Amino acid sequence: MKTVVVIPTYNEADNLPTITTELLELGIEGLEILFVDDASPDGTGQIADNLAQRYPGRLHVMHRQGKLGLGTAYVQGFTWALEGDADFIIQMDADFSHSPSYIPKFLELIKDYDVVVGSRYVPGGQIDERWGVGRWFLSWWANSIWTRLILGVRSKDATAGFKCWRSSALEQIGLERIRSNGYVFQVEMAYVSEKIGLRVLETPIYFEDRRIGQSKMTVPVKFEAAARVFEIRWRHRHVQSASRAIEAKA
Repeated sequence: MKTVVVIPTYNEADNLPTITTELLELGIEGLEILFVDDASPDGTGQIADNLAQRYPGRLHVMHRQGKLGLGTAYVQGFTWALEGDADFIIQMDADFSHSPSYIPKFLELIKDYDVVVGSRYVPGGQIDERWGVGRWFLSWWANSIWTRLILGVRSKDATAGFKCWRSSALEQIGLERIRSNGYVFQVEMAYVSEKIGLRVLETPIYFEDRRIGQSKMTVPVKFEAAARVFEIRWRHRHVQSASRAIEAKA
């Protein structure tokens, strides 16, 4: 079985060596890593290339010409993995907000599901205690109020960025119809997943604040993402609805 971990990067030079080591030390047979770098000015791309030389066949790098956005990075990364006959595709951040230690559990759970979501808001899920009240409130409001009100999603963490997909699930979604370019990409994927009836499992994770560097999820970015939820609803208005199965498991 082949598993590809897709990690978009922009100015993550200090995190790449450690995240690579932790992923490969999981000892998962058939696991490969793909870094999708948006021409990071801090040398992330070069460090990724050096790591690819150190781990040939296990680590790959996609270089993009400029800061083209999280959504398109994932779509291109997912497409690359599908073309390479991956069985499972994992999406995660490079900054250790998503601990690699959860991946073996994800791969065990996905045997009975189409997508496993590392969720902050199901029972047992936690957010780093260093989050301020304002940051926590905006995240809670986006997931518990806004996306449910506008899109009717049942997911408790529609903005989650740590997921394990079956390749067949991404093929069912049809990546060509996913247009979101920023963080609202996560919402669009969650919405379409539910609408076409994928089997979704939310499993609790501890979401750690990034260890190195600054968060790219600013308040203006969050408000822009909230506004674009209306675009998502309109874009997928003709997608055939199916029965939705959303579960939570500790």
